[in-house]
Amino acid sequence: MQRQEGSAAFHTYAYDKMPSIHFETLGCRLNQDETEGAAAAFLKHGFSCDMESVVSSSEEKKETILCVINTCTVTSKAEAKARRLIRLCLSKFPEAAVLVTGCYAELDGKIIKSICPERIAVLKGTEKYLLSELPLLKKEELCCAEKIESFIKEKKSLAFKNMHFQKSGEVTQSPLFSLYTPVFKIHSRPSLKIQDGCNNNCSFCRIHLARGKSVSLDADRVLERVLQLEQNGADEVVLTGVNLTQYNGVLKNAGSFGKDKVLDLTKLLRFLLENTSKISIRISSLYPQSVTEEFAEVIKNPRIRPFFHLSVQSGSNAVLKNMRRPYTRETVLSAVERLRRSKNAPFISCDIIAGFPGETDDDFLQTLSLSREVSFSWIHVFPFSARPGTDAFSMKNQVPSSVKSLRAKELIDEAVKSKIAYINSFAGKVLPAVTEQSRAERLSSDKKNSGLKKYHAVTSNYIHVEFESEEPVEQGKTVFVKIESCIEENILKQEETEAKALFYSVSESSLGS
Repeated sequence: MQRQEGSAAFHTYAYDKMPSIHFETLGCRLNQDETEGAAAAFLKHGFSCDMESVVSSSEEKKETILCVINTCTVTSKAEAKARRLIRLCLSKFPEAAVLVTGCYAELDGKIIKSICPERIAVLKGTEKYLLSELPLLKKEELCCAEKIESFIKEKKSLAFKNMHFQKSGEVTQSPLFSLYTPVFKIHSRPSLKIQDGCNNNCSFCRIHLARGKSVSLDADRVLERVLQLEQNGADEVVLTGVNLTQYNGVLKNAGSFGKDKVLDLTKLLRFLLENTSKISIRISSLYPQSVTEEFAEVIKNPRIRPFFHLSVQSGSNAVLKNMRRPYTRETVLSAVERLRRSKNAPFISCDIIAGFPGETDDDFLQTLSLSREVSFSWIHVFPFSARPGTDAFSMKNQVPSSVKSLRAKELIDEAVKSKIAYINSFAGKVLPAVTEQSRAERLSSDKKNSGLKKYHAVTSNYIHVEFESEEPVEQGKTVFVKIESCIEENILKQEETEAKALFYSVSESSLGS
C-alpha cells in the first residue's frame, strides 16, 4: 500500500516498509502549523506520515506506531471532542502509543492520561517543540508511552538550559518556534508562526493559561523564513500567532531600521514588504486596537491580502468590560472603517461569544446591531462555555443554555446572510486565488486524469471557490478566476466550497486578452 503525500517535495512511502506516524489536529491555524512542522521532522527521518482525520468508519491500521493528537481547550466541546478522538485512535491504531499535546494537554494532562495510562503519553502544549526531537527515538520506543515520556523529560531539561532570557525574565530566544517547515504536507498555502502566548487576562479565556506569556520570533528569523517560502515558490504566507497584536520581534540586522530595534506587527509588515519581492501576506487574526492609522497605511500594499479577522467577542461595552477586553465597541467600528478605507471591499470576519455571564437582552441587541452595522463577511459564533480556571467560570448571572442557543442562532443567521451578500457582490469579477486541495478531494478515490477536472482555490479575499479546467493546475499557485455564483446551500451548511467560479487565467498579464 502506498500513499502519495500532498506536496511534491515529499517522497512516496510504503506503509509495509516504513514505520507510520498518524497526526490529528484540533483547533486553530497555529495548531495546524505546528503539526505540519512535527510531520516534517518525522518525514526528514524516514517515517511515513498520515494526516487525514480518523473517523469511526476508518479501517484499523496496525502499521501505525505512534499517533500524535494536537488538542484545543477553547471550549468544553473542544475538550470533549479531543477525548472522543483519543479513544477512537486507541481503537483504530492498536499497536501505537498515543501522544496527546496542545492546550488541553497543558491544562488537563491527568484527565487525558487516565483514559488509558499504559498507552497514552502527555506532552504539555508549552513543550510541543519537543515533537521535533521524537524522531530520534527508535521504532520500538516510539510505540511505548513510558519511553516517550522519559525521553521528553530528558529533552525538556536540556531545552530549558538553552533558552535565553532578559533581566526582566522575558524570553528572547525560545524553542517554541522550532516546529517550522518550509514545505507543507497538506496545506497549499503555508503559514508561519511568528508569535505565541498572550499577556492578556481575559475573564473567559483559558488560552493564556495554556500558552503562557507572549513570545515573538525575531524579525530577522521571520524574514529568513518568509524568503525561504518565497524561494520555494509559495505565492502566499499566512502569519499566525495566539495574539499577533502583541508581536514584538527583535531586529538585530536592522539596516535602515536601526540597530537592535524591536518591531511591532505594523513595522514587521513594512519590513517584510521591503525585503521580499512577490510573496503575498495574509494576517490570521487581529485585535481591533491593532488597526491604527499606521497599520492602515501599510496594508494598502497590494501584497497584503484583503482579509482580516477581528477578535470582537461582543458589541456591548458593558460586556467587553466584564470580559476584560482591551478595546470598546467604538474601537471595532474605527478598525473596520480604516480597513475598508485601505482595501477595496475586504473580507472582514470576527469572533463573537453569545450569552456571556450577565449579558442582558439589551447587551445582545447591541452585539446584533454592531454585526448589522459592520456587515461582517462572516461571524464565528461561540455560545459561552465556562472554562475552569477563569474568572467567568464562577461569575453570577449565568445565561441559561436555551437563551445562549437562541442568541447564537440569531448571530449565525446574520452571518450566513452577510456572507451570501458579500460573495454575490463579486459575481462577474475576476480575482486572484491560490489553488489547494479541498478536504473532499483529499478523501476522494476519484483519480480522473482526462477532460475537465475540478479544482478548489481560495481567493485573495478568502472566498473558497470551485472551478474546472482542462489544463492541469498546480496546487499552491496563483490563478485568476471569475466568480460565477454563490452556493447558498453550502454556506447554510457551513461547507468548505462557497462559490462556483470560471477558470480565467494563469497569469495576470493575460487578463486583458
